[in-house]
Amino acid sequence: MNQGILLTCAFSTAAMTGLIWLIQIVQYPLMSEVGVEQFVRYEQQHCNRITPVVMPLMTVELLTALWLAWKPVPGHSGVLWLAAVAVLAIWASTFFIQVPVHNRLCVAFDAELHRQLVQSNWIRTVLWSVRSVLMFRVVLGICGKG
Repeated sequence: MNQGILLTCAFSTAAMTGLIWLIQIVQYPLMSEVGVEQFVRYEQQHCNRITPVVMPLMTVELLTALWLAWKPVPGHSGVLWLAAVAVLAIWASTFFIQVPVHNRLCVAFDAELHRQLVQSNWIRTVLWSVRSVLMFRVVLGICGKG
């Protein structure tokens, strides 16, 4: 069984779920309070500082999710495939929606772009929340058999 990979995947998913809720509820909304003159520097620093925190977790989550979809824990293949699809959707949202918006906000504050960032980030917030439920369902299913 892939218990180590499963636990690593569940941990990285839980960590990213907590981070995305913090970003969604606290960090992104507060960006509008920074002020136009300071915003670009603030946004650049946000991107520079958040990337080394989230990128390793996202990468570990992606690799372990794909591994578990390919070699699922017995009795949980459907849930693990669904969880893998969710992580791929998170990556697509990140690199096709949120990263381009951040890149534009690193040049100049735009209230509409900021609104798009906050609204579009709900995609990732919901998907990571769903992934957490799915991963803990599998982990609890394994622990219940122990």
